[in-house]
Amino acid sequence: MEPVDAMTDTRLQSARAWLETLGLAVEAMTPASEDASFRRYFRVHLASGESRILMDAPPDKEPLGPFLDIAARLAAVGVHVPEVYASAPEAGFVLLEDLGATCYLEALDEDRVERLYGDALGALAAIQCLADTEGLPPYDATRLQAEMSLFPEWLLTRHLGMTLTPAQHDLLERTRARLVEAALAQPRVFVHRDYHSRNLMVVPAHNPGILDFQDAVAGPVTYDLVSLLRDCYVAWPEDRVRDWALGYLQLAEQTGVLRAKAVDEDTFLRWFDWMGVQRHLKAAGIFARLWHRDGKPGYLADVPRTLGYVVAVCRRHPELAPFGRFVAEEVLPRLEARADTA
Repeated sequence: MEPVDAMTDTRLQSARAWLETLGLAVEAMTPASEDASFRRYFRVHLASGESRILMDAPPDKEPLGPFLDIAARLAAVGVHVPEVYASAPEAGFVLLEDLGATCYLEALDEDRVERLYGDALGALAAIQCLADTEGLPPYDATRLQAEMSLFPEWLLTRHLGMTLTPAQHDLLERTRARLVEAALAQPRVFVHRDYHSRNLMVVPAHNPGILDFQDAVAGPVTYDLVSLLRDCYVAWPEDRVRDWALGYLQLAEQTGVLRAKAVDEDTFLRWFDWMGVQRHLKAAGIFARLWHRDGKPGYLADVPRTLGYVVAVCRRHPELAPFGRFVAEEVLPRLEARADTA
């Protein structure tokens, strides 16, 4: 990437001045990654040949307190989050360890998936077993329902122009209530909330590097697991996903995340399935909102895969089957038609 011109960006001017107060000899700054929020990341190239990551988080939009708090909690349990070298919360700047440029999404293939997912599942078990949840926001019914409301608001109404019939509205409400009930029945643990292939970095030691954790909550044990294994950005055969999920159940029992034999395999897989439907409805709504509110169209291509998970899961569970048919017969065809005319 080309160096950015700090002279045309007042926040970068301030950031560079802050870096100089730290005694750093900055040779160049280049964009490091895109983000689905107001945060920006820049790779700071130092005269020594080393690099650091600068997070630019405007304080009025992305307060740094949660990021610094969760970074400390995760570092304390030994997982690989970027080291914080310096921070200026009042200005919205953090100087971080550079975890490189290769995320899981770019590295996952048949030769490496077992090792990479093994690393990620091991780190997840450490987080769920050891990370402090004191004071974290609860993933309660209000939050779960609010997330799912993004699906009808932004995808169905705003993006597809749909007006739900009374029967469709009732179906959606009944489905959401069932999903919330299933989520709240699960043991509560530390939830990263975006534990997927775009936020896990491939690093040479102590893999994976873990990013984008500032929205952590205390919530259902399967939430991060389904984020990883039914990733909105990459899909794997269902029998393989099932095996990975059951392997994690064993790991969770071995590490103390769950009491041994406290939950049987069928119940755990049901939790996993239903949690995925909740998350994927939320994600589909967010992807539409990123386009219509924030002008970021790139995530729309991931909506069909995301809703494909919903359809597949609902087919396996009679209570959810009518909603799955609604998505398959009413929503996905409209998405396909809109894509054809885009």
